[in-house]
Amino acid sequence: MSEKKIASARITESSSQLLQELNNSLPFDKVLYREDIEGSRAHAYMLAEQKIISKEDYAQIERGLVEIYEEVESGEFLLDGDDEDIHMAIEGRLTDKIGDAGKRLHTARSRNDQVALDFRLYVQKNTQKISDLLLLNIETLLKVAKENTETLLPGMTHLQHAQPINFAFHMMAYVSMFKRDYERFTSSYERNNYSPIGCAALAGTPHPVNRRITSEKLGFKAPTLNCLDTVSDRDFALEILFNISTMMMHMSRLSEELILWSASEFKFVQLSDKHATGSSIMPQKKNPDIPELLRGKTGRVNGNLVALLTVMKGLPLAYNKDMQEDKEGVFDSVRTALLSLEVLNEMIDEMTVNVENMNKACMIGHLSATDLADYLVKKVGIPFRDAYHITGNVVNVAEDKGVDISELTLDELQSIDNRISVDVVELLDNRASMNARTSEGGTSTVRTKEQIESLVSWLKTQK
Repeated sequence: MSEKKIASARITESSSQLLQELNNSLPFDKVLYREDIEGSRAHAYMLAEQKIISKEDYAQIERGLVEIYEEVESGEFLLDGDDEDIHMAIEGRLTDKIGDAGKRLHTARSRNDQVALDFRLYVQKNTQKISDLLLLNIETLLKVAKENTETLLPGMTHLQHAQPINFAFHMMAYVSMFKRDYERFTSSYERNNYSPIGCAALAGTPHPVNRRITSEKLGFKAPTLNCLDTVSDRDFALEILFNISTMMMHMSRLSEELILWSASEFKFVQLSDKHATGSSIMPQKKNPDIPELLRGKTGRVNGNLVALLTVMKGLPLAYNKDMQEDKEGVFDSVRTALLSLEVLNEMIDEMTVNVENMNKACMIGHLSATDLADYLVKKVGIPFRDAYHITGNVVNVAEDKGVDISELTLDELQSIDNRISVDVVELLDNRASMNARTSEGGTSTVRTKEQIESLVSWLKTQK
């Protein structure tokens, strides 16, 4: 890297090469070239409207920025020079192209508010992209749910068989998680949709700028309220990192279940061959690499969140160079989130549900035991704790016989407690047990279909 001075009027010596290397953010912040050009065009427009620069200078700046955008897109202008960041690279290119008019672009702004603007625009755009992909995943999970409202599945706690549910009900749990994720992203978008440009270094500018012009031109709701807060604020970056981490945690939980369900011991689902890999040595293997990768990448996005929280925790107002560390983690988490959502949606859409194996698994673990206890409370009128112990005895008898509780005869049940009557036999059937849970939000097929319809209706309001 050639010696040069970091942008400054105060520094008279050439910068240390090591300082340049440490300070140089162009290798990663060049991702922001679209936002930087977009922000500069809006700023130049405002400067001309406020007569801070001439219409002639504005016309040259506008033409130059459009040409630079086309050059970057086509690969003619490669952002791999020794400029310290994307902002100086574009400004330098503009000045080379149009001369003194390019030098006037930075009037009434600092790199502090310029960086805040570019980064916020990036976060806002990608918040919308992630939100759209979440809706797509919700649609796909709803499709799977609609097809499986009658499919029995062992509901688990502690990874032990607990009560019979239907597979649609299980899928709706993840739909509910992704809906909350979507709402977090949209809430963050609204909360952060305010323009930083015009705040300059930290205290505003004496130039007669109109921040509402740039705000409107860039699609923000309004300018930010306080300039000191604005240039040092990275809450919007922390929010997208937190939102991605929470979303990826939900995806990781689903991935864990897909990994288990596709194992030979379960065989509840089968991933398509295009979403699995083989072994380098064992020809029979079909590995669930996609959900494993999604589960693993969750750790990295969590690390990005913690890293930025740690950077920001001790910074005095206003801008500090530590904040250059705000971008790489966000860029990484955003790329990871977008790819993960796309591949998860495709994998779920092409996944096969093995209904028969799910039904067979419901005959393991005495899933309708709670129904017997509830029956003794409601029909016989005995205290729940007594009913609990009677049911435990029934389970022990079933275990000794090597059958499920639902397979015991009436005589066998009455040998344990003669207050059990014939109507309990039908009640212990797993499908009857599942459909008995009719409380709002419950697993019965009727209630599950209500949940599906509720989410389908909600989905229509988001389009």
